[in-house]
Amino acid sequence: MEAFANLLDRLVLTPQRNGKLTLLADYFATAPDPDRGYALAALTGTLDIHLVKPALIRDLVLEQMDAELFRYSYDYVGDLAETVSLVWQAPELRQDKQPDSPRLAAVVEELNALSRSTVRSHLRSLLDRLDASGRYAFLKLAMGNLRIGISARLAKQALAQMSGIDITEIETLWHGLAPPYVDLFAWLEGRADKPVLATPAIFHSVMLAHPVGDEDLKKMDPADFLAEWKWDGIRVQLSASGSRRKLYSRSGDDISDAFPDVLEAVDFEGVIDGELLIGGTSRSNAPTLTFSDLQQRLNRKTVTKQHLTDYPAFIRAYDLLFKGEKDVRGEGLETRREELSHLIEGAAHDRFDLSPTVPFDSWEGLEKLRLDPPDPVIEGVMIKRRESRYQAGRVKGEWFKWKRDPYLIDAVMMYAQRGHGKRSSYYSDFTFGVWTGAPGEEVLVPVGKAYFGFTDEELEVLDKFVRNNTTDRFGPVRAVRAEPQKGFVLEVAFEGIALSNRHKSGVAMRFPRIARLRMDKPPIEADRLETLMGLVGER
Repeated sequence: MEAFANLLDRLVLTPQRNGKLTLLADYFATAPDPDRGYALAALTGTLDIHLVKPALIRDLVLEQMDAELFRYSYDYVGDLAETVSLVWQAPELRQDKQPDSPRLAAVVEELNALSRSTVRSHLRSLLDRLDASGRYAFLKLAMGNLRIGISARLAKQALAQMSGIDITEIETLWHGLAPPYVDLFAWLEGRADKPVLATPAIFHSVMLAHPVGDEDLKKMDPADFLAEWKWDGIRVQLSASGSRRKLYSRSGDDISDAFPDVLEAVDFEGVIDGELLIGGTSRSNAPTLTFSDLQQRLNRKTVTKQHLTDYPAFIRAYDLLFKGEKDVRGEGLETRREELSHLIEGAAHDRFDLSPTVPFDSWEGLEKLRLDPPDPVIEGVMIKRRESRYQAGRVKGEWFKWKRDPYLIDAVMMYAQRGHGKRSSYYSDFTFGVWTGAPGEEVLVPVGKAYFGFTDEELEVLDKFVRNNTTDRFGPVRAVRAEPQKGFVLEVAFEGIALSNRHKSGVAMRFPRIARLRMDKPPIEADRLETLMGLVGER
């Protein structure tokens, strides 16, 4: 645990990406198996420890200290693992004994062997044995919530730097391997052949697009690219081989149970990439429904017959990764689309259709189409190089997304909560609202929450306002001054809005983020709920 704890401490204190990359590569090159494999799993979010939950950790620490004192400590520190690591009173330390440092692999394997009846006493004993740094690393690892500024992509890039093997090769194998990745490290170090996937019917890291920048189109020849509509659903990957059929989100989460209607319709083998939507395919006359309708099916372990009837799901396919067992990712996009067309159009079902291309001969012409799409569920266009290979991650110069301009409203900050990881000392999660009610009787109703879009300098301003204008506290949440003439106005950008009976305001925003700080504007001049209601169904 000591080496892993030191790694986390140094990563937290190293803001530069290249510095973090070097720390990770050095750790992976020097740590033994299987410790480094479990560390890699923790850093990439693939380590699964079921029995250690935040509530259990809180219960254990409240055996030692007053609940109110712990609440104040947690509010000050802002991170549960860090708070517990600092306030924990270990008997060994009180007796002037040195804490030990068990192997990382031993800690993980012991935890996974525990039962519900033994986990409590084991955790208490382990926290007693570790020092503050070790406790912090252990709690971060066990609760699956590192948030130290390390992405899965950066960890894989460190493997590439350590081994000299291209990250694309690592990405192609990643989801076919499992912790502690002993075979992966053996290959990376030249001690074994490249691991072979048992089946292609797994999740494969998706290819992503860059937003179109101000100067990008000037450097690109329209003839080298094709365009597709960007639909407002969720990116999915469907894998089918024999009786194995799985549906994954863009991050690799298995969402198969929520969409049995899609999986039952599969009558081909391979891996396709597409957009999951609700409504009717191009083969039917039924319209494509909104993202709000799709949310009725998302995040469900089971779905009812009513869900299947009212919100039928389908995939609008736009790429092919595997045709049967054949890997076609190395072929050009146009070749893959032709193969995909044969696969989709030759199938006897209506749960799949092919994403159509958008004819254009100039960027100016495509922009006109982008601003006036033929369907309200379209949120822009995708621009893809005709000869692009399918590669994991954002590959420069190959795929671009050109979304419609976002909606903008002015809203008033109402509540704030501390962030996580490097933001754990700042109030960085903000709930905002708009006005409703008759003149002179206006009240704010919350309409959304955002935790990104601002710079580090703007975060300092926001955090200072929260600390100086707190009016009430609700656990980790602070209510802030939000009056007609005294408060903080935020310009909020969002992609869409829909009616929602789950929110007090009656509306739900799609991808809200803070676009600007409007310190020049008095709160009473922020937007009204009627304005947002008027935007419902506009796109």
